[in-house]
Amino acid sequence: MSYSIGDQIQMTILKKTPLGYNVKIDEHTQGLLYENDVYQALTIGEERIGYIKMIREDGKIDVSIRPQGFRNAIDADCDRIVSALKQEKVLMVSDKSSPEEIKMRFEMSKKAFKKAIGFLYKRKVIVIKEDRIEFFKNENKR
Repeated sequence: MSYSIGDQIQMTILKKTPLGYNVKIDEHTQGLLYENDVYQALTIGEERIGYIKMIREDGKIDVSIRPQGFRNAIDADCDRIVSALKQEKVLMVSDKSSPEEIKMRFEMSKKAFKKAIGFLYKRKVIVIKEDRIEFFKNENKR
């Protein structure tokens, strides 16, 4: 089967390697999910949706759990942050929080987190304070 960058695939986690995880894409194709692209716990044998990240010149395929490109990933990231904010009312994280804390709380990279909160901030959904994130409150409303 032929694949293109960005294609959504069904993959099975085969084994952990020093670089990340070997995955089975179809009967004849394997790929590699790099450790630095993993933001959640994975188990051997687990089936997941993945995305073709790169097809190297040697024919090897790199995959990702996240869709590729800003437009494809931003909605899910924003939804995750807004959902947490709805539950907690105030998120005691900010763009100054550690990558480990963001990975643990939101299962995304700090870079993806910063893009999502920037997106929400520009649309006046949230306010970013020094040590927390809150929903935007229009001062003219009472």
